[in-house]
Amino acid sequence: MTTTLSLIQTFVPLLLYPSFEYRKRLEECVFFLEEENNIALEIFQKFIEETKTFSTEDFEELYTRTFDINPVASLEIGWHLYGEQYERGAFLVTMRELLRENAIPESTELPDHFSYILLLIERMEHDEATEFVNQYVFPFLEKIRVGFSEEQNPYTYLFNAIEIVLKQTFNQINKEPIYGES
Repeated sequence: MTTTLSLIQTFVPLLLYPSFEYRKRLEECVFFLEEENNIALEIFQKFIEETKTFSTEDFEELYTRTFDINPVASLEIGWHLYGEQYERGAFLVTMRELLRENAIPESTELPDHFSYILLLIERMEHDEATEFVNQYVFPFLEKIRVGFSEEQNPYTYLFNAIEIVLKQTFNQINKEPIYGES
């Protein structure tokens, strides 16, 4: 499972604001997927195909349009699960504690950002990670798909690939991916 969890970690840079190394990060992810998960690789290749002519600036614009301007596609899990309710604040405090306990340094993102969540589940014991993913991550993935439903967005394929890997890693093999294949 260590390799699969390393695969999960390779998705993290793809969930952050794109840098000049974004294309390189895509290639690293392909390398891991080729070794670990042909189903997710097939979906992920669609993300690469849709963005093959993108410059760094194009990736930046797509990221901003998708995740920063569109609140229904926010990468903050707590926002999707709790909205602006008090429970979100408690969830943010819990996430900050979990990040600190697992030596995951915070940067500019809130502690419930999906990139941190992927790093966190890699460091948890499998049973604890399975419970966490089922309680928080899969519901988040179900809700964020609404943010991709109005227009075809290449990030749909990235999230579909991530979901496939998570379902196979955390005993959800028989569930269908939640994102469209169009």
